Amino acid sequence: MRYRKLGRTNIEVSEIGYGAWGIGGVQWLGGNDDEALRALHLAIDQGLNFIDTALAYGGGHSERLCGEVIRSRKESITVATKVPPKNGQWPAASVPLREVFPHDYIIECTEQSLRNLKLDVIDLQQLHVWHDDWADDNEWLDALETLRAQGKVRYFGLSLNDYQPANCVKAIRRGLIDAVQVIYNLFEQAPENELYPVCQQLNVGVIARVPFDESGLTGAIKPNSTFPEGDFRNWFFRGDRKQKIFERVERLKALLGDEAVSLPELALRFTLQHDAVSNVIPGMRTTAHVASNLACADGKKFSAELMAKLRTFAWDRTGEW
Repeated sequence: MRYRKLGRTNIEVSEIGYGAWGIGGVQWLGGNDDEALRALHLAIDQGLNFIDTALAYGGGHSERLCGEVIRSRKESITVATKVPPKNGQWPAASVPLREVFPHDYIIECTEQSLRNLKLDVIDLQQLHVWHDDWADDNEWLDALETLRAQGKVRYFGLSLNDYQPANCVKAIRRGLIDAVQVIYNLFEQAPENELYPVCQQLNVGVIARVPFDESGLTGAIKPNSTFPEGDFRNWFFRGDRKQKIFERVERLKALLGDEAVSLPELALRFTLQHDAVSNVIPGMRTTAHVASNLACADGKKFSAELMAKLRTFAWDRTGEW
């Protein structure tokens, strides 16, 4: 396992972290708590030291599982979690901040996460959605500073709206955000345009999420793929999206070879190529996921020729795609 600095914090994080949405047991169905615990332990055994969860993942179930494992280990594990929007709106819209992240609500959610995790401090507390219209409203900043003064949170971050990577630059420039979490993968390469240069300039950490495009980039999605009722993927792969993703992934297969032998490896290694990225957090619900994903944290870089070809797969999905 290799490690990188999380921006200007003093934390060294594993290049691959643990995305714990899938083990929440609600939006992603078909998981198993015992297997999730085994997967978490195996990941730590192999050097992983960063776990990203959220209060909204299974109503705190993901936090409770992560906390159980973290408390049982001697290793130093960095834990990141998130405050859900009070109005339940994903992604964030341009509404008054007090409808989404009022001062007392941020503190209450943080205290609930601490109870779920059964930990004394959260290393990185993030707001689970963001709109830059709120950047100049000091209410959220006051709440974060209160939590820091109370010793309940060490650092603060923003989890950015889907396909809106620049919708945080104003907040970052205020100087109190230590990290941002953003969708970044072979299809969604837009963070490189505006967000990453600002993060590098101001030494803000970048946590890359959704490296497999909700499993699309693994090759698992076929035009006739089905998912359990209530599974998040029924919404994500609605309409003709499965067909569109399948066609693009079929073209990607032509790039497999010595530099990446499988689609998951190609996708995961791509997210680690950019110097702005502190780490990437694939969802890992099984020990098999852990074994294959963590093998990519070896520092290998793609050739310029392969990267040039991968650039052509950038896909603008800011509208209905």
